[in-house]
Amino acid sequence: MMPRGLLVRFTVLVVATLFALIYFSPSFVNEGEYPSWWGSIFPTEGVRLGLDLQGGSHLILEVQVEKAIENTLDRVREDLRRILREGGISFNELARVQENKILIKFPPGNGKNVRDLINTEFPNLDVSPPSGGQGGELLVSLDEQELRSIREDTVDQALETIRNRVDEFRVREPIIQRWGPYGILIQLPGIDDPERAKTLIGKTAILEFKLVDETNDIQTALSKGPPPGREILYGHVGREERGFRSEKVPYLLESRTLMTGEYITDARVRPGSQLDGPYVELILNSSGSRLFEKMTGDNVRRRLAIVLDNNVYSAPQIQERISGGRASITGSFDFQEARDLAIVLRAGALPAPVQFVEERTVGPSLGRDSIRQGVTSFIVGGVLLLLFMVVYYKGGGLLADMALVFNILFMMAILAGFGAVLTLPGIGGIILTLGMAVDANVLINERIREEVRLGKSPRAAVDSGYERAFPAILDSNVTTFLAGLILFQFGTGPVKGFAVTLCIGIFTSVLTAVYGTRIYYDYRLAAKRLMRVSV
Repeated sequence: MMPRGLLVRFTVLVVATLFALIYFSPSFVNEGEYPSWWGSIFPTEGVRLGLDLQGGSHLILEVQVEKAIENTLDRVREDLRRILREGGISFNELARVQENKILIKFPPGNGKNVRDLINTEFPNLDVSPPSGGQGGELLVSLDEQELRSIREDTVDQALETIRNRVDEFRVREPIIQRWGPYGILIQLPGIDDPERAKTLIGKTAILEFKLVDETNDIQTALSKGPPPGREILYGHVGREERGFRSEKVPYLLESRTLMTGEYITDARVRPGSQLDGPYVELILNSSGSRLFEKMTGDNVRRRLAIVLDNNVYSAPQIQERISGGRASITGSFDFQEARDLAIVLRAGALPAPVQFVEERTVGPSLGRDSIRQGVTSFIVGGVLLLLFMVVYYKGGGLLADMALVFNILFMMAILAGFGAVLTLPGIGGIILTLGMAVDANVLINERIREEVRLGKSPRAAVDSGYERAFPAILDSNVTTFLAGLILFQFGTGPVKGFAVTLCIGIFTSVLTAVYGTRIYYDYRLAAKRLMRVSV
């Protein structure tokens, strides 16, 4: 009869093997082949493949942080204008100059009042007289700490916005991370349409509601320039497909923005009529709902332009006051265009424009070649390793080979269970951990061999061999595991893939090389069937 302690360890190993088979099975069994109840209890997704194995899009973009600084200065200029007027301080001119400075001109004698007001209301601004300027002039600029903060916050916000957009894009296991001071690396496995991905990711998505100026003639504005407080933006009528060129239409709009997209809480695609096509329904928060209701109530019978990134999507006439916190964007776009528009509106606007500086597409054929080469190296190396262990250690080597098979099973099951991504460097990490697993068994077998040469009994040789080999096994694996954690913490894409498989492989190799093989020896010794240790 098997001893109780040995029975418990054997049961744990069997249960672990069963769960490993369940978690690893989706990697080679199609989801449709499972019974209907399987998905509600067990996983149906196997090991996920990275960009180098599956193919997809590799993009690097650079955030135009200087544009964010310009936008901040424009807001500061308007705030200065408002606060100076509210304080009763007269000024002659307030304009942005030298890209990152604001020039204030004021009547003589107002200098102290202007300085005191700026120092009180804007402690993050530097104030200095312009070189060679007159006594009634001051230059205002953001201090260095504020500039650094804007640059960092702009990249961080862009990173989060892009991550939200990619999540809406339903990409499995994308890689989105900082790349240099102002760059962002994006890898989209399985995405073979990089142009659509670039459009979706790079759209600034600044949504504005502006009134159409119907009192001035658009043709006059085109030839002589728009009147003060007005601007010309363009929209399109019709779709650009099947040889039909969409028509570019100019709109004369009031420059004042009545409402922006910051009040949007959700955006959904809704089916339209056969003539108009689908449209995007906007759901506004409570503040936006009140603002939109007032805006539409004050401008009944006027046309309201819906502007996204300086492009007019539509300019419908306001028929009545609109309440309920819902608005819609109609336009001549198909369902895919409407869906992409809803995605960028839900994810929010980018804080600054982005520029794509690198683009690569990894085709599925290259991914298949990588898989084939990786699997080939894995099989060749594994077979040579198995043969060496059997030839050199005989029965002990065969036992180590069985532990290696269990090691691979547990490793792949854990990768599937955690939803980790397998990359080509990850395959390298697996091969490395297999070598370390064999190394553990080499240490054990050599220690047992030494004890047998000293004339000890099989039980004493096994006990002493495991006891003396374990400290060396533990030391080497712990230090390597810590190195893997450091690589995962500070590394990027491929390095992280290598670190993940390395750390998981170290855990499973110790489990199978020490725990699993010891169960076999203890069972043979308990059954008194191990008369001689074959190592």
